[in-house]
Amino acid sequence: MQASRLFPTLVLLAACLGPARAADDAHAADRAAIQQVVQQFQDAIKAHDGKTLGSLFLQDHDSWISVLDGRTWKAAKARFPNAEKYRRSSWKRFAAMIQDDKGSTVEERFYNVRIETNGTVGSVYFDFDFLDNGKVTNHGAESWQMVHAEDGWKISSMLFSIDR
Repeated sequence: MQASRLFPTLVLLAACLGPARAADDAHAADRAAIQQVVQQFQDAIKAHDGKTLGSLFLQDHDSWISVLDGRTWKAAKARFPNAEKYRRSSWKRFAAMIQDDKGSTVEERFYNVRIETNGTVGSVYFDFDFLDNGKVTNHGAESWQMVHAEDGWKISSMLFSIDR
């Protein structure tokens, strides 16, 4: 291709790619702030710090649902015929459990963390392992819905699968 034709093509290509990259960069600080919440969540679990854990959630909102995967649910039904496939709970119960369980070492490891946001709302999706005294007790996938509140990013709801 002649140089005179190549230059307009490169300018057009740069113009097409520029806005998408600018949009990605517009929320880089928000993604970093959400990643910080993810890290604080993991650190609070390890430290048995229910107070910090609780501070990461919207205080007046509590949507927390766990869903047993097919194999785990089948095993649960065999032992407990009335077992439910999904269970509602709350961040308050989880924070209290973490705070009160001083006798063991607990940790939640996250993999393949994906964060999306427009600066006002966001979502976090990842695979996880939950460990108790170094042993994986369950694993699965987890999703958080996030809100950019007056005092920073907060988790508004949590949904996760449980595979034992």
